Amino acid sequence: MAFLTDPAAPFAGLAGYDPEELFAALPTPAYVIDEGRLLENGRRLAALAGRTGCRVLLAQKAFSNYDFYPLLSPFLAGTEASGLYEARLGREEMPGKEVHVFCAGYRDGEFEELLRYADHIVFNSIRQLRKFGPRGKQAGKSLGLRINPQCSTQEGHAIYDPCAPGSRMGVTRDVWDREMDGEALALLDGLHFHTLCEQDSDDLKTTLTAVEEKFGDILPRMKWLNMGGGHHITRPGYDLATLEGCIRYARQTWGVAVYLEPGEAVALNAGYLASRVVDVVENGDARIAILDASAACHMPDVLEVPYRPPVLGACPEPGEGHPFRLAGPTCLAGDIVGDYAFPRPLAEGDLVLFGDMAIYTTCKNNTFNGMPLPDIWRLGPGGALERLTRFGYQTFKGRLGR
Repeated sequence: MAFLTDPAAPFAGLAGYDPEELFAALPTPAYVIDEGRLLENGRRLAALAGRTGCRVLLAQKAFSNYDFYPLLSPFLAGTEASGLYEARLGREEMPGKEVHVFCAGYRDGEFEELLRYADHIVFNSIRQLRKFGPRGKQAGKSLGLRINPQCSTQEGHAIYDPCAPGSRMGVTRDVWDREMDGEALALLDGLHFHTLCEQDSDDLKTTLTAVEEKFGDILPRMKWLNMGGGHHITRPGYDLATLEGCIRYARQTWGVAVYLEPGEAVALNAGYLASRVVDVVENGDARIAILDASAACHMPDVLEVPYRPPVLGACPEPGEGHPFRLAGPTCLAGDIVGDYAFPRPLAEGDLVLFGDMAIYTTCKNNTFNGMPLPDIWRLGPGGALERLTRFGYQTFKGRLGR
């Protein structure tokens, strides 16, 4: 299969295995995290840091399976968190590494606890910088402010575009000029921007030009610049030379340390969701394979982005094979993964293996309809499978009451 021989493919980590045989005894649905692919991604990120002097953080919002933090820790400067719990997770599970946190709005009741875990704290507004910044400084933390360069490089994904009109993310230059004063500026050590989503480095270059135009006079006063996430660094074909040029330009022009906080790039193509067909139904010309895995519950980005995940063995060209709609078992009419075609008709019990399922899955899944959460498994050297979790009824019930 091309999926197994193409090193750029989401199933390349299974090369040398017969997936049907490898996963034959695996209870489904199940997430499988590919340790070998994580190592490959980690080495690429570490090599980038070595060549440019940048510091790479794991954005836990995309991948927070902490059993693998010891594996990734040697390649990373630390973790990035979106709030208190992720900050604590990074401090506990990647000890000795940096913990950075950005939240669109901090609360009084959590900020004091956050100071126990975070090294860098980034604020979303000058008002919150004034409110919480003095406490952060007193605790010895490095403080930053998220800026909005008002430079959108995305099309068709407004929900993931921090520079969309009316965005709540970051301080525009107009707001900076209106609200910033010497006392607030004195609290700042760095600036942060995050504008990309699964994009190449040409979009970063465009964004960095906008950042320089809007905030270039401020940056020489800063100690660091965090360029956020959304960089598809470990995707084959990604333009590393342009990324490295952006990093070097920032370091040399403004004298700042540069941080990147990719999430997807750390775990890209490093996971699978194994499922099986439980029934096949027909409606008109459509043949629909009902799976034991749900798009709504187990891979919510499929519906939210929307996103079409790769499927092992599916026909690559339109019009080939036997068409099937892959769907989940929940009551949601739209619990549909997508339309695919296969070399032979699907039947009850067949394995359906989705790729690139390490990211935005285990950290976003849910138990709508009382759907069980898939257990998480580690795929280690030699095809060894190790169960890492045992979810069940109590996992579902415990979220709903005492």
